[in-house]
Amino acid sequence: MKGTYLGEFEEVVLLTVAMLGNLAYGITVKEEVETRTKREINLSAVHATLYRLEKKGFLNSELGEATKLRGGKRKRIFNITPYGVKSLKEAKSLREGIWSSIPEYVLQ
Repeated sequence: MKGTYLGEFEEVVLLTVAMLGNLAYGITVKEEVETRTKREINLSAVHATLYRLEKKGFLNSELGEATKLRGGKRKRIFNITPYGVKSLKEAKSLREGIWSSIPEYVLQ
């Protein structure tokens, strides 16, 4: 997994971006992560993570259209890259391998 390692919060954010598709921008990612984790998340933490994942090559982004609702501001839409998909698959495989190696009596 060298080179594609994700921290827990990075993995959750990356999974959320993949799930949201073209609706993945700061606020929607924050709201979905909060709903799924049942934790309150700081928007700046989400933005920092999105930009960090983009810098690592797991995400790319583009500016959406300006809207009157946003006062003419454009929102940055994030999308998962093939490298991001690869890293998620590797993380899933690693976790599944560990889970399947736990003796059944431990989990009872």
